[in-house]
This record gives sequence, structure tokens and C-alpha cells, in this order.
Amino acid sequence: MGRSALEENKVGHSSDGVTDDALIMRPAGLLSVFGAFLNIGLCGFGGGLVWAHRVVVGRRRWLSEQEFAELLSLAQFMPGPNIASLTVCIGARLRGLPGALVALAGFIVIPWMIGFGLGVLLLRHADNVVLANTLTGVSAAAAGLMIGTGLRLLLPHRTRPIALMFAALALALAVFAKWPLLAVLLALTPLSIATAAYQGGRAP
Repeated sequence: MGRSALEENKVGHSSDGVTDDALIMRPAGLLSVFGAFLNIGLCGFGGGLVWAHRVVVGRRRWLSEQEFAELLSLAQFMPGPNIASLTVCIGARLRGLPGALVALAGFIVIPWMIGFGLGVLLLRHADNVVLANTLTGVSAAAAGLMIGTGLRLLLPHRTRPIALMFAALALALAVFAKWPLLAVLLALTPLSIATAAYQGGRAP
């Protein structure tokens, strides 16, 4: 399930020097996987998705934009937090079962310790106004990071009107119609798969 040491790419570069689709993929060792997800768990404020994308796609070049988006879509359907499911999927993609276990261990060890300590602190000072306002600001920043990552994942498909249409429809259902995320996925996924299959069948 690991990637080969050299896998040629096709398209141009993004703003940070990383190609939009698949770059030259680098092999991933278990120690490197653990260290990468340890870094993601430490720096990944707001859920870790932004840092997971930056490290796995932008810095380490273990996955392409398309592969990351595919694994993220799969993680949306799995139970539990999306980032934990994505961590398992990426680890398994890189190094099989050992990679999944190592990636998950690296990702949760530091946040678990910090979260446990902060949880005890919050229980003792739950009525503190300054603390409540701080958490509100952190939530807004995390939301902005998530929106930025979503736009980054959409960039490789910016020339495909049907992809932009489904993205806009998902946004409208989730934000304006206030559908639950699971309902949006169940409604749009079969339709998008059928549309992609139809377009693929018509391709020369």
C-alpha cells in the first residue's frame, strides 16, 4: 500500500511550489509517519485537517491533492471524528495496518495530554468570561482555517463546472438549508458518483 519512490506528475505548480495534482511522491517510513502526525497533532488547532493537508501533501509529498480529497471523502462516512478517521486512512494508505496504528498514535498522544489538562482547567473555571471569549475567538479562527482548506481542495477542480456545482450545492444545503452533514453526504454522493460515471463514459 506504500508509494513508490518516484512517481511522475503532470500539471503545474501551486502558490507554495507544490503541484496541483500529483507530485513526485516520496516513500514514507514508519518513524517519519509517526513524526509527521505528532507534528500535526501538536500544531493542528481547530481539528488538524489544515495541518494534515499541509504536511502530507505540501511538505512530505506523500499524497497528491486528489488522493487526499478521496481519503477525506471516505473519512466523512466513517464513525468518529473526521480527522481521526482521516489519520487512519492516510496511515493505512502509506504503510498498511502498521502505518494506520503509528499515525493514529502520533496524532492523539499530545492532544490527549493537553486536552485532559485543559478539560480539568475548564471544569474549574467554566464561568470565567475571559475564558469563554477566548474559546469563541479560537472557534472563529478554526472555522476560517477549515474554509481555507476546503477552497484549497477545490482548486484542482476549478475548471470543472460540474464539480463547482456540487460544491456550491453542498454549501447551500449545509449552511442555508441547515441540513445535517450526513444528510448532505447521503443526498449528494450517489448523485455525484453517477454524474462522474456518466461523464467518464462519454469521454473519448
